[in-house]
Amino acid sequence: MPSYILNIFGSAVPFTVYRRSIDARRGKPLRFVYAVDIMPKDEHTALRALKGMKYEIIPDGGYVCPVKRGAFPRPVVVGFGPAGMFAALLLAKAGARPIVLERGKSVDERVKSVELFWRTGVLDTESNVQFGEGGAGSFSDGKLNTLVKDKNYRGRFVLSTFVSHGAPEDIMYDAKPHIGTDLLRGCVKGIREEIISLGGEMVFGARMTDIVTEQGRVSAVKYVKNGEETVIETDTVFLGIGHSARDTFRMLADKVNMEQKPFSVGVRIEHPRRMIDTSQYREHADALPAASYKLSHQTSAGRGVYTFCMCPGGYVVNASSEENRLVTNGMSYRARDGINSNSALLVGLTPADYGTGLFDGMMFQQHLEEKAFALGGADWRAPCQTVGSFLGIKKESASVTPTFSNGVREADMRKLFPSFITDALSEGLVSFGKKINDFDMSGAVMTAAESRSTCPVRILRDENGVSSLAGLYPIGEGAGYAGGIMSAAMDGMKAVESYCKME
Repeated sequence: MPSYILNIFGSAVPFTVYRRSIDARRGKPLRFVYAVDIMPKDEHTALRALKGMKYEIIPDGGYVCPVKRGAFPRPVVVGFGPAGMFAALLLAKAGARPIVLERGKSVDERVKSVELFWRTGVLDTESNVQFGEGGAGSFSDGKLNTLVKDKNYRGRFVLSTFVSHGAPEDIMYDAKPHIGTDLLRGCVKGIREEIISLGGEMVFGARMTDIVTEQGRVSAVKYVKNGEETVIETDTVFLGIGHSARDTFRMLADKVNMEQKPFSVGVRIEHPRRMIDTSQYREHADALPAASYKLSHQTSAGRGVYTFCMCPGGYVVNASSEENRLVTNGMSYRARDGINSNSALLVGLTPADYGTGLFDGMMFQQHLEEKAFALGGADWRAPCQTVGSFLGIKKESASVTPTFSNGVREADMRKLFPSFITDALSEGLVSFGKKINDFDMSGAVMTAAESRSTCPVRILRDENGVSSLAGLYPIGEGAGYAGGIMSAAMDGMKAVESYCKME
């Protein structure tokens, strides 16, 4: 991390950059805004010099890993996305020698499976954009920003762990840090190797099929690998299955307490990166990194429309994990130099839209994905439509070439979505066009279906992070308690902290 010399106390004081952001508000000069860490020799003199400035006194130290030596039986971590990865890392550091079960392949083999699917349409339903080492985040922008408060330094630990395994140092201080899908894959491998070096064990291609219980507590885990079933005796499971393990959620229905959770669906929208950059940064666009945005709108009917998981200079990819059900997502490389920028454009849903049964939201997602597959031509092309066609306008604008990994087919989104979704999308597009110049340009392209932004169910847990089944810790996005790489990783860490405190 860069170190410089700061002179505001009458003498030179070393400092490090803690946070860096860009202030490019309209009507104001471009500014880089820095928050810095300083360690003055005389605190009282420093506080006098800082009078009138914004500052915070932070105690020495950082994140302290929990300790639980010689855990027996060994805990099992199910899923090696961000939540499972950092749960396993902390368990390994604590001396608990975790066993990690991941239904997908190692990241190198997983990349081969995904690229084969994008090239030929041959889908591996066990190893794809959703399942495999690193979780869904391995095929994303690798964004590491979060709204979670970090008073315990968990977030700093996550960032420093990524840096120690190959991520660029700027993620430690950029206000909107990102690694990029290309570099993130190497980081994931490095973390896995560290876990193994500390006594952990990784089992790829291992799909959990059952959690055996005894007197209201976990007693064993069953998994299938290459058609053979294996039983691991354990009294502790960290469940980081992600939002797409629908078969696992159904298996758990009679074992743990779960509830419905609101979710959102919509499209991926693409604009020329140059247009977004210029709209955000104006004359400074050429001198700054690819621009991001975050937009929201409350419709006249009271429904929320918002952008999510924005990928500057990125690509729209086929993130399907089930046959004949088509799902889109966004992905960026570290350079963020793709010709387009894209984002999810989502509409919020509630049980009033799809039913009050526990899995009614999941079934709504599946039905939508089946319609998207059929509308795209049943050959893994995605249905797409220009904003001009969707809104029924003929405003002149540059056309956008879709980047969907398996190709696209022109379609009418009103044949895919119910009217309450298309009405909300229409109103949201017009609103966002007033916030970002030309966001509603005729040539912008919408690709469907963006249906897995979050999980439609939540596994309930108590203040210690334990579910209604003793010994089972639901963690991360799939359990309904996180919304990205950072928050999922921190959630997995919190569960291990709780576990290590228990006798």
